[in-house]
Amino acid sequence: METIFTNLMHGFTVAMTPMNIFWVTFGGVLGTIIGMLPGLGPATGVAVLLPLTFTMGPTAALITMCGVYYGAMYGGSRSSILINTPGDGAAIASAFDGYPMTLNGRAEAALAISAIASFIGGTISTIAMTFVAQPVAYFALKFGPAEYFVLMVFALSATASLSEENLVKGFISMILGLMISTVGIDPQSGIQRFTFGILELQGGIDFLVVIIAMYALGEVFKSFAALKEGKKKMQTKFGRIWITKEDWKRSWRAILRSTPLGFFIGALPGAGGTMAALMAYNSEKQISKHSDEFGKGAIEGLAAPEAANNAASVGALIPMMTLGVPGSGTTAVMMGALLMLGLQPGPLLFEQHPDVAWGLIASMYIGNIILAIVNIPMAGILVRLLAIPPKILYPIILGLAFVGTYAIGNSVVDFYLLVIFGLIGYFMWKAEIPTSPLILAVIVGNSMEQSFRQAVKISDGSLSVFFGSAICVILIILTIVSILYPFIRKAMVRRRDLGIAK
Repeated sequence: METIFTNLMHGFTVAMTPMNIFWVTFGGVLGTIIGMLPGLGPATGVAVLLPLTFTMGPTAALITMCGVYYGAMYGGSRSSILINTPGDGAAIASAFDGYPMTLNGRAEAALAISAIASFIGGTISTIAMTFVAQPVAYFALKFGPAEYFVLMVFALSATASLSEENLVKGFISMILGLMISTVGIDPQSGIQRFTFGILELQGGIDFLVVIIAMYALGEVFKSFAALKEGKKKMQTKFGRIWITKEDWKRSWRAILRSTPLGFFIGALPGAGGTMAALMAYNSEKQISKHSDEFGKGAIEGLAAPEAANNAASVGALIPMMTLGVPGSGTTAVMMGALLMLGLQPGPLLFEQHPDVAWGLIASMYIGNIILAIVNIPMAGILVRLLAIPPKILYPIILGLAFVGTYAIGNSVVDFYLLVIFGLIGYFMWKAEIPTSPLILAVIVGNSMEQSFRQAVKISDGSLSVFFGSAICVILIILTIVSILYPFIRKAMVRRRDLGIAK
């Protein structure tokens, strides 16, 4: 323990130099802006920075790239809350209750709790990283193909079961998402699947295209009818960017519960902030006393995923730094940059390059404080977007959606996919079919399929491999509970109501 504190103090002497404070601020602000723009996200931001990092030292380069990473987690929710357009996958769950809060005239509170939850989740996770990085990394290595497959099944079933009113619709949405994820060339056999002879579909359908279509275009289509009927009114009066005591009372437990979940999910290579945010949202809805308000503007429904996705961004750095195994697409880009700078991430990084390792950890404490300070005033400016007349705002959203989509793959075919999935999202809304199971299925579907096939191949075709470890058994039990819980909850509520009636 004493050694950790000594190393951390040394890290602060490195991180507190004027240039490193500048770089963490620069990276954080840049990441926040990138996070708000549809289709970009932290991986793109870090990739854009790569040429700049070659002129820096390894410590400054890593501090800047990490600033972009968790800065994007702060920024991604801004567009989710204000215009129902997630900046990247990790911000999807923030739209579920963040945008309804905006529609209810509570955009100020939504932006404030987003920044507060992000700060708390990021700071607690950084503290956890300081003390438990290596044990968590070694435990994450116990997840083989079978464990990953069952984990993804659990995440999908938990998300689909959120549709308590109609569980069937939730699973229809999930199955549709899994079907979309199979489009392209099968990585193992090389066979083309559902490409219809279109060359651009051989690489599959990027989940960001689906996200932008479902949320940005879907929202524009929904709002068009409201505009024609004169139901859509713009907000002209704005309050203070902060929350009430009641908001805090409802949120703080959700933040503390979601942070460790996000931290652990982030530490699993390939899991990422999207799964962390959605699982945090799912679990919070299941245990909340206000579960009937979720999807209608429950503040804890925004606080939970915001804490989780920031915690996940910290957790994803653990396997990269301690084992040399990237925990996400962003950390894979960062690891490539470190290798080009002559550093080998892994178990010896903390011993051979303490300035880099501990300087980064210390900079994350500083970065979270800076981002909290920057994001509250920035929220006051951003909320003024709601004063833009809808007839001007929605064409801007459409423009951002098309530009963001083109930035993903530089393909005109993605425009057609954008419109198609936008219409699908609109009709799903009309049919009251939830989109979140579809989105998560599109994101994890390919990895889930490959994990299943790898596990079965390792076990020579035996499905017993999915019951062969304690982790798998626990996750299977949780999957069954997540499916049955809505029915159990309804039965308990019915019994309670009957008891009150008597």
